Amino acid sequence: MGSGGGPDGAEEEGGWRLSGSLEEFLAVAGAYLRSRPALHTVALTVSDALERRGLDLYGDEPPRFGWCAEAGEVSAALLWTPPFVPMVVGGDEAAARGLARVLAGGEGPAPGGVGAPVEQARAFAGEWARTTGQATRRTFRKRLYRLGTLRRPALPTGRARSAGEGDRATLERWHDGFAADVGATVGLGAGAWVDAGLARGGIRLWEDGGRPVAMAVATLPVAGSVRVTTVYTPPALRGRGYAGAVTADLSARVTAGGEQAVLFTDLANPTSNGLYRRLGYEPLAEFEEYAFEEYA
Repeated sequence: MGSGGGPDGAEEEGGWRLSGSLEEFLAVAGAYLRSRPALHTVALTVSDALERRGLDLYGDEPPRFGWCAEAGEVSAALLWTPPFVPMVVGGDEAAARGLARVLAGGEGPAPGGVGAPVEQARAFAGEWARTTGQATRRTFRKRLYRLGTLRRPALPTGRARSAGEGDRATLERWHDGFAADVGATVGLGAGAWVDAGLARGGIRLWEDGGRPVAMAVATLPVAGSVRVTTVYTPPALRGRGYAGAVTADLSARVTAGGEQAVLFTDLANPTSNGLYRRLGYEPLAEFEEYAFEEYA
């Protein structure tokens, strides 16, 4: 049982093809990813980062890619960057079940879970359990929002500014604090995450009394879309409007550049969901992640 499927580019069950080549993946599936930039935001930004910074960006194990085509048209995609779980992009429940069978029947390391839109995630997890005998457990539910008309909140004291090298120690602490809050690995280690954020100018801070009190972080634009990825206020400073202020500032900068702004929230966190809706973010889709575990 594993992740290999057949040889790169060989057709598998249900029209799936797997590849270790990012270049091939983008050549075949890139237009499909760009066709729905909000819904496909994570696949777009991750593949863009891999293209710019190398396939070892997220770890030593090489990423895997895939696509499902019907009548010559790509209708779903796979992006898997270990140690993170495979990401199923689009498609329907049948495509998700087919991909589960392909990955279960291949050689190499097996995925530890899956992330996808709700229906596809459940279909994949159910098929994985039937095929492999492993238990599946839902670990995360999140909602994708897209900004409609920005509604600026009443601002607290202070002002927004871009982060700089002098903020590094604070940013690294906040990276780790955010990871602890969400209970998951958030991508790069703290140092590399700060390096990348400063290099692209994607970190905005709210400053009050001469010190940073909150941050909001955005990806680079891809296919006309920017994702707000990390909004964080230290626990002792919460409840003062800092997160809303810095998120509104960053969102305004995104839309002023002609891009659409999107973000994910944890459905278990009513505070963040309420905040973003008050700012004008509108629900677009829901996603789930599952972990796979051996039966006892």
